[in-house]
Amino acid sequence: MKHSYKHWVAGIALATLSMTATAADPIKIGSVLSATGPAAFLGDPEVKTMEMYVDAINKSGGVLGRQLELIHYDDGSDANKANSFTKRLIYDDKVDVIVGGTTTGSTMSMVPLVEKTGVPFISLAGAIVIIDPVKKWVFKTPHTDRMAAEKVFKDMKKQGISKIALLSETSGFGQSGKKEAELVAGDNGIQIVIEESYGPKDTDMSPQLTKMKNNPDVQAVFIFGMGQGPALATRNYRQLGIKLPLYHAHGVASEEFIKLAGDAAEGVRLPAAALIVADKLADSDPQKAVVTAYSNAFKERWKTDVSTFGGHAYDGLMIAVDAMKRAGTTDKAKVRDAIEQTHGYIGTGGVVNMSATDHMGLDLSAFRMVEIKNGDWTLVD
Repeated sequence: MKHSYKHWVAGIALATLSMTATAADPIKIGSVLSATGPAAFLGDPEVKTMEMYVDAINKSGGVLGRQLELIHYDDGSDANKANSFTKRLIYDDKVDVIVGGTTTGSTMSMVPLVEKTGVPFISLAGAIVIIDPVKKWVFKTPHTDRMAAEKVFKDMKKQGISKIALLSETSGFGQSGKKEAELVAGDNGIQIVIEESYGPKDTDMSPQLTKMKNNPDVQAVFIFGMGQGPALATRNYRQLGIKLPLYHAHGVASEEFIKLAGDAAEGVRLPAAALIVADKLADSDPQKAVVTAYSNAFKERWKTDVSTFGGHAYDGLMIAVDAMKRAGTTDKAKVRDAIEQTHGYIGTGGVVNMSATDHMGLDLSAFRMVEIKNGDWTLVD
């Protein structure tokens, strides 16, 4: 009996230890981001943000009494690698949630896997195709390309512009942006009279821009791309002596764009998140405290300027963490439901109100129209 009793006590102790270990296991946050390659412009600040805030959350006690573990892979801006790394996150690392997918191409290569396996996924990419049509397990934090086109066209209309040229990148983001711009142009009183495209690795867009310059109907040019391409196009634009107003999409909303484009960036207008003009916001603006705190923390930790892309990662991580807290568990289905019920979250991208039919939760008011003046961002509206 004594022997059996000892074994029984030992068994209980082992079971207790096992339960304790399970309770103390870290919550695994998976992430596939483009820290290198053409989209590093976006991915690098995203990685830095994820690392910084996972550390901060852990120092303040973690989530649900557990520490967070960030498991990150760099896809090198390659959608095929993003797919492979997502498989690894799901099947080998067994992550609880995924925050990432820097580009639309990478994100869309990840979508079938998370939908098949039921893992909550918050993308940091721009195209509307990510959340329209709605996919059960997929959410996103940045404003969509459709919203960017609408915001730009509304500003053009205010300036009396009705006929434009559209230059779009052949990437997923650029081509989705082209499609969305074409869809909403007419409703906003805009006619696209000439369209050209460029590859993400192209270094000279002068031939395409020369055609636009020589078209007498063109009143403004709208460039839809991300990374270095738009900056190079902007320099070509000025070199060709084009005097027409120049607009960009939100894919260039970072200090890096101004550095790459140099003086050529002067006068460029684009829609961006409030983060890019944090110091210009009114004290009464509900986003002022959030974007100022993030901006100051990022600059302090990394000794470099913020970008809206890092802000997308901040929002993605915070929405995931908030959902886990509200769900009271890391159960994937319950966390997914809690993400979908996110309401009134004030982030760097705007005030987020998600629903079963809206897995982004931002409206057009979340975009600010900005203009580059004297090498700095200024608020237009």
